Amino acid sequence: MNKPLLAALAALAIAGTGVAPAVAATGSPTGTKAPTLKAVNFAGTVSLSNCSGSVVRFPKSADTDPALVLSNGHCLETGFPEPGEVIVGQASSRSFGLLNASGTRVGTLRANKVVYSTMTDTDVTLYQLTTTYAAIRNTYGISALTVQDTHPVAGTAITVASGYWKRLYNCNIDGFVYRLKEGAWTWKDSVRYTSACNTIGGTSGSPVIDQATGKVVAVNNTGNEDGQRCTDNNPCEVDASGNVTVRQGINYAQETYQIPACFTTGNRLDLNAAGCTLPKP
Repeated sequence: MNKPLLAALAALAIAGTGVAPAVAATGSPTGTKAPTLKAVNFAGTVSLSNCSGSVVRFPKSADTDPALVLSNGHCLETGFPEPGEVIVGQASSRSFGLLNASGTRVGTLRANKVVYSTMTDTDVTLYQLTTTYAAIRNTYGISALTVQDTHPVAGTAITVASGYWKRLYNCNIDGFVYRLKEGAWTWKDSVRYTSACNTIGGTSGSPVIDQATGKVVAVNNTGNEDGQRCTDNNPCEVDASGNVTVRQGINYAQETYQIPACFTTGNRLDLNAAGCTLPKP
């Protein structure tokens, strides 16, 4: 998992500080127009004490709703959720550094609770803040990122925006993994990046942003560091037949399209809502 361990600084030095260029599209079918790609920036991303994250909203969120921050389950301040564990409504006073487009910290946001956190099937934590989307925009001129509510598409040009490192990684969605296993945890239908997104410790929880729409399609969470098979920091891919593939140096994210269906009016979590497939406590 891409938490900032002691080796993270060394990994950054090895990887270099330059941003990898986006992988060029291979062309589009006759009669169709390739999407116009945008330069993604840091606006709306946040830095955590040990991870990255972003202020997010859903297609039906209102400006007056309490704002939410998206990060990983393994970035939870109380420690990794156990396999099968789902945390809902846990008190939190965690703070987040809000970044503007250039990556400058412009303010501090604070949570009042963990709305949802798990490392089962996915790797996600959602915090509720003590302020609203409208208040954040009025104070800092920064809007929340919108979470896309449809499944991402292979080949999409994406940016992984790390608030922790203030670094952007540009690549494409290479494909999807039936099951991604890392140590005790298993994640379903994970996003696999092309090799240009060489994310490192501290990038955990970064939003994965579609360059054509500016929407969040996944949350960055891990990569195979040493070529080991299904161990901590060395996830392996498992297909529907049980065949295992190890891709050293390749990194992954967890899809977020299924999250909006679990939130109703007022950004209220409802795990029993129609279409909600997130794991329940």
